[in-house]
Amino acid sequence: MFLNLLKSLAEHNVEYILIGGMAGVLHGSARLTQDMDILYQRTPQNIQRLVDALAPYRPYLRDAPEGLPFIWDARTVQRGLNFTLHTTEGYIDLWAEVPGGGTYENLINHTVQVEIAGTPVRVVDLETLIRLKRATGRPKDLESVAELEALLEERQQKERPAE
Repeated sequence: MFLNLLKSLAEHNVEYILIGGMAGVLHGSARLTQDMDILYQRTPQNIQRLVDALAPYRPYLRDAPEGLPFIWDARTVQRGLNFTLHTTEGYIDLWAEVPGGGTYENLINHTVQVEIAGTPVRVVDLETLIRLKRATGRPKDLESVAELEALLEERQQKERPAE
């Protein structure tokens, strides 16, 4: 469902970090997610690349009344920060800043690179994802923290040298 969006982001060289539920799934979470959350770099060049990457998928404000004027362009993104959108490929949430983590520049050193169907994707690391989920304070995010912590503990046990 989200593969075309990920491919387009990669093809347009968009600087972003995958966060949220999909990042959890890539770290082993069994929870399903209905959207893709990305933290994007806010340089003018990257905003234009982001706009170009998503344009073919007709982004529109999620839950907005039909017919509400909305122009998907760099000016719109520059004037806003966070956007919850629906596209022809599914829901995508764009974040300029996230609670508990800040901006793209704050989190870039807390990521890992993965490949999804041959597409490179930068994903927030598991420790940081847990911190972000806690910081939101939303019940659904707090519920996922226990599972993510168990995944982290399991990973750390595997990495420990045998005694």
